[in-house]
Amino acid sequence: MNTKYIWLLVILLGFSACNTEEDVDRIETIEPLPALTAGSADFSNYVAVGASFSAGYTDNALFIAGQTNSFPNMLSQEFALVGGGSFTQPLMNDNIGGFVMGANVVVNPRLYFNGSGPALLPATPTTQITDVLSGPFNNYGIPGLKSFHLGVAGYGTLNPYFGRMASSAGATVLGDAVSQNPTFFTLSEIGGNDVLAYATSGGTGIDQTGNVDPTTYGSSDITDPNVFAASFSASVDALTANGAKGVVANVPYITGLAHFTTVPYNPLDPSNPSFGPLIPTLNGVFGQLNQVYAYLQSVNAIDNAEERSIVFSTTEASAVVIKDETLTDISAQIAGVLTASPTFPAFVQSFGLPAAAAPLVANLLGNIYGQTRQATSEDLFVLPSSSIIGTVNTTTFTNLQSLGLPADLAGQFSVEGVTNPLEDKWVLIPSEQLAIKNATDAYNTTIEAVAANKGLALVDFKGILQQASTVGIPSGNFILTTSLVTGGLSSLDGVHLTARGYALMANEMLKAIDATYGSNFEASGNLLDAGNYPTNYPPTLQ
Repeated sequence: MNTKYIWLLVILLGFSACNTEEDVDRIETIEPLPALTAGSADFSNYVAVGASFSAGYTDNALFIAGQTNSFPNMLSQEFALVGGGSFTQPLMNDNIGGFVMGANVVVNPRLYFNGSGPALLPATPTTQITDVLSGPFNNYGIPGLKSFHLGVAGYGTLNPYFGRMASSAGATVLGDAVSQNPTFFTLSEIGGNDVLAYATSGGTGIDQTGNVDPTTYGSSDITDPNVFAASFSASVDALTANGAKGVVANVPYITGLAHFTTVPYNPLDPSNPSFGPLIPTLNGVFGQLNQVYAYLQSVNAIDNAEERSIVFSTTEASAVVIKDETLTDISAQIAGVLTASPTFPAFVQSFGLPAAAAPLVANLLGNIYGQTRQATSEDLFVLPSSSIIGTVNTTTFTNLQSLGLPADLAGQFSVEGVTNPLEDKWVLIPSEQLAIKNATDAYNTTIEAVAANKGLALVDFKGILQQASTVGIPSGNFILTTSLVTGGLSSLDGVHLTARGYALMANEMLKAIDATYGSNFEASGNLLDAGNYPTNYPPTLQ
């Protein structure tokens, strides 16, 4: 017992010995966070104007959970802490996404992760495409919206997402938004769709089913920068006419999104039993063409024989074969050289065809490979191409059979990306990428100038996406990247963000508001915790 008390006394004395004025000064004190203030901003009536990001579009659809986790809805919850009012959104009927017209599905449901990749949710949408909701609304994020659509009267008849919330059949998006008399607004991702439809269609404006892309609701060409400038400036003028303050965001280089970076240019693996054993035969066929290219260059008919040559490796992954419309079409020259070759009939006979078929085969090879080359790392492939490469193109197969080729040979010359060059709609070649970049740069010049002139907060969304697609963005315990499925930022469609990505976007807007209007969301500890938001939604959520 005495020993116990002696040790207790020693401990107390030791504590007292450290309790000097000098040691007390060393004790770190935690300063309380300042109270949240709005600065010069008035958040009492917040209205969001934008496209699919503002709407909360994710996993290739709009649905309740995605809308709840839209960045404008997140912002409204933060604004509510400092005088912000209610925030109403035009919610869909379910968490399935998509539209029906009567009993017919006219817009597909959302994607979900099936364990190996994105898959279409096996459920039927319940939102009728013709239903009109009663407003007013605070979120005018409209999937598919381009800059010049903001002022189009009757745009709801072209775009069902706006049609179900428009105040009248002849309403404009901008008019309906301005009629809410906002005290604060966000104008975001205006300009994204002005290049997106062109990009996702491989620079053609035609979607992967051969139809005009239904998400464009108009021209699929890149919007003229002068048209964009006029539309954007008019929109900001209208939104600020009554003294409202706001945030605008610039446009990222969309080619850095997972939709364009997931599919490699060289996916042809020689260890694949469906491809590897065919390599000698394929190189024999393309060897004939490569000799033609070399000859045409020797007679100054072309100057890029090496670029056009096609060789598949037996030891490493090979690039796919694509059609490049920027190449001179030498279909007739190929057919002419092959027809004139004394060894070509024997080559044709090696495939089980009669020597008399040589002119037919020569014309066939000319027509198929007149503008082709193997892809390089400079080419980008749209995400849907992953399900096409290596499959048999049934249209090509049927056409070849109709020309007299037997089924097995027709099938061999119909393999997408191997013997059947991938069409333009599956690939963005460098010239198309440059057109997208140039337009984006022009849009951003306008956005930055208008923001500076009006004294608006500006979010560098372009810089954010560039960081995410290279080194990643630290966010709590996570590093967010644009990698499909695993990156945390890009949703399953490879274009739109996850809820966690939208939380990051909301935080960047709050920081910009702090810097411009003197609020202190960041300093007061009122940024969002992105880790609290999901990166995907389970298939059971319907």
